Amino acid sequence: MAEQKTDYQALITQLDALYNDALALEKRFSNEIKQVHPNFRKSVRNLLHYLALRHHDIRELQRELAQLGLSSLGRLEGHVLASLQAVRNQLCYLAQCKPNKQSLPVRYFENQKLLTKHTESLLGELPPHRTTRIMVTFSSDLAKDYDLVERMLKAGMDCARINCAHDSPETWLAMIHNIRKAEKATGLPCSVLFDLMGPKLRTGELKTGPKVLAIRPVNNEMGLVASPAIVWIASSNTPPPTKVDASLPVDTSWVTQLQEGDRIKFTDTRGRKRSLSVVRKEKKGVIAHLLKTSYIATGTKLTVETKTVTSQETTVGDLPSIEIPILLKKDHLLVLHRDPVPGEPAQFDPNGHILKPAHISCTLPEVFDQVQKGETILFNDGAIEGIVEEVEDDKLLIKITFAKEKGSLLRADKGINLPETKLHLHDMTEKDKEDLRFIAKHADIVNLSFANHPAMVHALFSEMRKLKANKLAVMLKIETKEGFKNLPHLLLAVMQSYPAGIMIARGDLAVECGWQRLAEVQEEILWLCEAAHIPVVWATQVLETLAKKGRPSRAEITDAAMAQRADCIMLNKGPHIIDAITMLHDIVRRMQDHQFKKTSMLRSLEISDMSQLPAD
Repeated sequence: MAEQKTDYQALITQLDALYNDALALEKRFSNEIKQVHPNFRKSVRNLLHYLALRHHDIRELQRELAQLGLSSLGRLEGHVLASLQAVRNQLCYLAQCKPNKQSLPVRYFENQKLLTKHTESLLGELPPHRTTRIMVTFSSDLAKDYDLVERMLKAGMDCARINCAHDSPETWLAMIHNIRKAEKATGLPCSVLFDLMGPKLRTGELKTGPKVLAIRPVNNEMGLVASPAIVWIASSNTPPPTKVDASLPVDTSWVTQLQEGDRIKFTDTRGRKRSLSVVRKEKKGVIAHLLKTSYIATGTKLTVETKTVTSQETTVGDLPSIEIPILLKKDHLLVLHRDPVPGEPAQFDPNGHILKPAHISCTLPEVFDQVQKGETILFNDGAIEGIVEEVEDDKLLIKITFAKEKGSLLRADKGINLPETKLHLHDMTEKDKEDLRFIAKHADIVNLSFANHPAMVHALFSEMRKLKANKLAVMLKIETKEGFKNLPHLLLAVMQSYPAGIMIARGDLAVECGWQRLAEVQEEILWLCEAAHIPVVWATQVLETLAKKGRPSRAEITDAAMAQRADCIMLNKGPHIIDAITMLHDIVRRMQDHQFKKTSMLRSLEISDMSQLPAD
């Protein structure tokens, strides 16, 4: 028995060391704790206790506690000191020593109350029969499609996300009008979140190509036409009355004389003879069918074969210029330059040797002062990888280290990631400041994109104070390696405001940290946020193929089930968004009976019924 008591005492000593380290870290950050919003004071202390504990490797201690039938401390995130004290008291009971009873900042189960309070303050009350909220990213068409907005609310949408990187204040205002109108019509609440664009590093413009439009019918597996291409022919800037594959601008007087059944002949840019068949006459134009792939340019001559018209010929009006992307293969060179000169593909000699490498600009020339030779650079969400070979004041020479076997296309406005570069881009951009003025008047939550450093959070707070946006909630979008590394300090900063939240932007985060680390990274973010009682939004590609194509992948179903551990799950809009919302609602409703955060909830299982034998 004496030997057993010694073992208990050794475990008690380890627990006391963890407890004291937690209090020491709290004391070290006492000034930061004073700056935190009063509603977060308990939570921030618990966060610091958790960070202190996770500074140690306690796996052996966990195994020894589990062998004694005690808690292995695997679910202590929300109440660190309460868990340590409870286990210590049990060991003291076994070792017949005096239990330790100290005041606790967060008691058992109080963490759930705190998280519920913080989440409701940020995202509103919980929807019926579901413990996780659903957020949907809005696209431009929802500024005009009120009926779909109302259907989304009825299907289970709790929060609408609008991205300032797209559209305009006029379009955003129309979206908000539809949301508020749908709220009144359904009696269902919907928070509105705006993403600031942030210091997003993207490729610049490309040199424009010819003004050509490629129109293709749908072919089947045999190469035969399964469905004709639908073409709208009307005067310039006249929108089509229905969904079409292409629009051709022509003279108004010419198109008004066309009738159903007319055939329009032309020769495309390759010299191939083609024809369009008018199938429906509209008030301001006609709908025509095209059965063969055609390339039509500005100035292409159109001839209608009928003697009943006044004028048989016209020409196609001004078409938009096509973008000529840059084709990059492994070992190719690419010049990334500071000046906003339109990019161009590489130039080759007759033997296929590169005379001049491809070049393109970037949207944030400040990075040229911070990039180092030998650092990795990624384009288009990691589809193209390279290494910085040379650094000059006005350009970077990049050697491509990964692309598709036949080459990968790089276009304008594609993301650039520098995961090994410490980019000191802490000030708000002028666009973000301008957008924040709109957000402060119309939104419930502002989402700070590319949150990398506490200085960025303080810069946002400074602008909010100028606008007197006291009721605007703040969310931080974690999407870079630096943001993940600085997450504890970012949490300390954002908790100075109330309410607040974190979004795990898994797309850029996977590119920055490496796909193989994404699962580990998102788990660590969830743990830290649970310790801080901060609500988390699980974002990027949830049920993506269902929303876009109408059928989810098996992996997406599992991903959606795992997302239930977050407090809100974000969907991107697609043609099947109602199906995606409905399925996500069903998945999380089922999963919440099995799991809360990372705690298994042991409800009865139908499969456990052994009272009946299987049917023959």
